Amino acid sequence: MKPAMAGGPYKVPRQSASWRAPVLAAAVHAILLMFLWVGVSWQNNTPTEVQAEIWDMKVQEAAPPAPPAPEAETEPQQEADAEPTPPPPTPVAPPQEPDIALERIKAREKLEQQQLEAARQAKLKKEAEEKLAKLEAKRLAEKKEAEQKAKLAKEQAEKDKKKTAAEKLAKEKAEKAEKAAKDKAFAAEMRRITGNAAKASTGTAERSTGGKIDGGYQAAIRAKIKSNLVYGTVDDTLSATYQITQLPTGEIIGVRKMKSSGSAAYDSAIENAIAKSSPLPKKKDGTVEREFVADFNMKDMH
Repeated sequence: MKPAMAGGPYKVPRQSASWRAPVLAAAVHAILLMFLWVGVSWQNNTPTEVQAEIWDMKVQEAAPPAPPAPEAETEPQQEADAEPTPPPPTPVAPPQEPDIALERIKAREKLEQQQLEAARQAKLKKEAEEKLAKLEAKRLAEKKEAEQKAKLAKEQAEKDKKKTAAEKLAKEKAEKAEKAAKDKAFAAEMRRITGNAAKASTGTAERSTGGKIDGGYQAAIRAKIKSNLVYGTVDDTLSATYQITQLPTGEIIGVRKMKSSGSAAYDSAIENAIAKSSPLPKKKDGTVEREFVADFNMKDMH
């Protein structure tokens, strides 16, 4: 720019860069249009609905869906002084991560529940098996104990049986030995007595043997035997016959049953009474019947 000449009129200096102002204005308008276009495009896009479900371990209820967003009011498109710029690319909706996370949570919870249920069933099965095993072991123990007791009882019974048999055999041997000794003593006594009184009584005794018994003598013998008879039942049909052998002193050395009464109890009672009646009564002359047969009728013994 050249300075004005002195004394001359003032002139406005010429703008050397007159194109800058329109370009700058156009750029500002273009930027403003771009922001308006982006805002309008963003408001016109339908918002993506995102649904989320809230799960609770006690109460599982889905959260209500979010209300739809109100539609944005479009603003009138302003006319651009400059050339329109191309619209930006439509944004791609992000993947629905909340739904995938909820599905994973559901699957994990279902798996955990299945595992818990399986563990509970396994525990119940194990407890039942242990209980059955205890019951079976108890039953086997009781069975074994019962078998052991039965075995011991059987062994004890066999021992008692053997002991009883041995005691019975020993008793029988003792009785036989006692009887043999008694018979031997009686025989010796008989020989002694008969040897001393052979001359005095031989004839009388021989005449008495096999003959009839004196009625009074027989009645005395029956009376003594009757006094020693112990038998409660009265039956007049019972009658037994015995042969009795005695020493001259009246000592009984032999009793033989000739006829049974048909009642073992009555026969045993008569035999006991005869044994208890030794020595038997003698005759009036002091002699005895060395051997005689006597009838014991029930009606005569009462």
